[in-house]
Amino acid sequence: MKTAKALILALALPCAALAAERNDLQSCYTRSGLTELKPASSGRELVVIIDQTIPMPEDLQRNSWGQIDRFVKAGDRVKLYTFSAFLPGEYLRLAYAGELDMPLEGEVRDDVNMRKLRSLDLCLSTQKKAFQSGFGQQFVKGLRDARQDIPKSEIMNSLHKVGEDMQREQGVHERVVLLISDMLEHSEYTSFYAANQIKQLNVSKELQLAQSKGLFADLQGSRVYVSGAGLVTDSVKHAYRSGKTMDALNSFWSQYLSASNATLSGFGTPSLSTDLR
Repeated sequence: MKTAKALILALALPCAALAAERNDLQSCYTRSGLTELKPASSGRELVVIIDQTIPMPEDLQRNSWGQIDRFVKAGDRVKLYTFSAFLPGEYLRLAYAGELDMPLEGEVRDDVNMRKLRSLDLCLSTQKKAFQSGFGQQFVKGLRDARQDIPKSEIMNSLHKVGEDMQREQGVHERVVLLISDMLEHSEYTSFYAANQIKQLNVSKELQLAQSKGLFADLQGSRVYVSGAGLVTDSVKHAYRSGKTMDALNSFWSQYLSASNATLSGFGTPSLSTDLR
């Protein structure tokens, strides 16, 4: 009976409240009985977004994992979203949300019970590996579940919804987004394809359309890095993409992100050659 009441109460809570409490990586301070001593987070957040409408080559998958692993430090929050199109069973999902702990430093350590302190230090020393395992499992699944037979790709709408999640968060003052996608919007709003091939974008027209449809996001000042831009599936004719075509694609997303309170800091076509910063 108590369990049933607790479940009903949880379902009655606002979605934002539940999302704010989610942490797939258990805090070492909670595990060691030192919750009240937990330091504030670093204020940094990495948001990884996987577009599941385009399977990524193995080398791009490995490159993206290396970027993530090098970037994430103690005290950081990390989220993983996957998206494709709004079809039955296919929608934007928050696959992982976790926060790594900051170490306990200074005079506070001197007043902590030695047994609890040893437990805390041991947990902190292995927490990065626990993150790599938990996040890594969902990351690999998100990439491996990508399919090229999904007829639509809702990139802008997905970014809009991720931005709504960001607006509800507190305690984050620095955000980095890693978007693993071909960046080829193909939705009810617009399509970057014509005659089954990548079209030469009219950047100004596409931006006006995005604005009229309310597709700009609020990404809270994020620095955005893209891996996989311009990749095409087997069904697309003329796999060659000219520099002119890719420049227009880069220009569109740079301006779209600027209008969405973000900065395009890296645009991998397809491989991202700069580290996340």
